[in-house]
Amino acid sequence: MLNSAEILQTINMFDRQHLDIRTITMGVSLLDCAHPDAKMAGQRIYDKICRRAERLVGTGMEIEKEFGIPIVNKRVSVTPISLVAAASDCNDYVPFAAALDRAAKTVGIDFIGGFSALVQKGFTEADRKLIASIPQALAETDLVCASVNVGSTKAGINMDAVAQMGRVIKETAALTAASGGFGCAKLVVFANAVEDNPFMAGAFLGPGEPECVINVGISGPGVVHHALQQVKGEPFDVVAETIKKTAFRITRMGQLVAREASARLGVPFGIVDLSLAPTPAVGDSVARILEEMGLAVCGTHGTTAALALLNDAVKKGGVMASNHVGGLSGAFIPVSEDEGMIAAAQAGVLQLDKLEAMTCVCSVGLDMIAVPGDTSAETLSAIIADEAAIGMVNSKTTAVRLIPAPGKKVGDIVEFGGLLGSAPVMPVHPESSAAFIQRSGRIPAPMQSLKN
Repeated sequence: MLNSAEILQTINMFDRQHLDIRTITMGVSLLDCAHPDAKMAGQRIYDKICRRAERLVGTGMEIEKEFGIPIVNKRVSVTPISLVAAASDCNDYVPFAAALDRAAKTVGIDFIGGFSALVQKGFTEADRKLIASIPQALAETDLVCASVNVGSTKAGINMDAVAQMGRVIKETAALTAASGGFGCAKLVVFANAVEDNPFMAGAFLGPGEPECVINVGISGPGVVHHALQQVKGEPFDVVAETIKKTAFRITRMGQLVAREASARLGVPFGIVDLSLAPTPAVGDSVARILEEMGLAVCGTHGTTAALALLNDAVKKGGVMASNHVGGLSGAFIPVSEDEGMIAAAQAGVLQLDKLEAMTCVCSVGLDMIAVPGDTSAETLSAIIADEAAIGMVNSKTTAVRLIPAPGKKVGDIVEFGGLLGSAPVMPVHPESSAAFIQRSGRIPAPMQSLKN
C-alpha cells in the first residue's frame, strides 16, 4: 500500500521533475487498404485511420485527467506505405502522404508515422517511388513523418539507398527552407529499425505487428537527474542502482497508462518503450544526467562511459516493471531537443564525432543535428553510412536525423519550437567522401549475422 511520502514523491516527479508519458501511439495496419486505384487506396487509408483512432486523443485526455499523469503526445503509426502503395499503378506517392495527413488532422493527433520503406537488402519499385516522393510529401504535409531502413545486421548496408538518402535530405531541406529545413526533422534513416517504435519521426507498424496495437513511450530525464543529486560522490554501483530504481518507477507509470488506454480503446497492449526522451526545458536533459555523474560538460572524456551506464541501468530497471518492453528503449540524445546538449554543442565541447561514439552505447543515433546548409549530399550519406555501420556491427538500432539548414553556417541557431527545440549548427569534416559514396552496391553483413 502506498504511504503519504510515496504519493508526495510521485506528485513532485510530475510537478518539478518533468515526468510525463511522452506518447501514446496507436499502431494501425493498412495492409487491407491496398487498391490498384491510388485514389481509392487513399480513401481507404483515411477511413481506417479515422475509424480506429477516433477515440485516441479523447481517451488520452481522460487518462490524464483521472490519474494526473501528463501525456504529451497522441500519435499513430501505420504500415510502411511502400507496402500498401505497391498495389497501385501510380508513380507519385505524395497523395498517400496527403491521405495520412488528412486523417491525422481529423482525429486530432500530433504526428503520424509510416511514410516509410524497408530497403536494407534492395529496392522494390514501390520503395523507389516512395523514397523519390519523400521531399515533396514532407513539404506538403504538416503531421506526416517518414523513415527509410537502409541496413541491418542480417542484410548489411544498402549503399545505393544510403547515397540516395543524402540527396533526399538535401532536397527536403531545400523544399522546406522557409522553416529552416523543418521537413528533415520529420525524416529518419535507420539501420535495424524496429517494428513497434512509438517515437516519431521513425515510428511505423511493422509487418509482424497486430491489426491494431497500443504502444507507450515514457520520458523522465528530470526524475533521474533529481535522483542522482541525492547520491553525490557515491560509487558507480550506487549510481547504477539509483537509476535502476528510478527507471522502475517511471516504467510502472507507463505500464499503467498503456493498460488503461488498451482497455478503454479495446485495442491490444503492445509495449512500453523505456527511452529517456529529453525536452528543451531546463531540468529535463539527458546531458545534465551525465554531468551529474561528474563530467564538467557533456561531450568531454568519460561521456561515452557515463552514457553506457545510464542506458544499461534504465533497461535493467525498466524490464522489471513491465512484461512487454520494446521499441527503442534507452536514452535519446537529440541535440536540438535537449537543453544540456544544446549548451555543450554551443560551447564546442560536444562535436559530431563524439556524438557518433556515444551512439555506440545509447538508444538510437545522431538525432536532430543541424549541419551547414551547404553540406554536400555525399557528406550526409557518409554520416548515414557510419551510423548504419555502428548499428549493423553492434546488432542495435541506429538512426540519423540530420538537418542541413539552408543558408545557415556553423554557430548559427535553427529554431523549430516546441519539443523540437533549437539546433546549433554543428561543423562537419570538410574532406570529401564522394568517391566512397559513389561506389554503389552493398556492404556485406558481418559475421555475427550468421547465427542460425
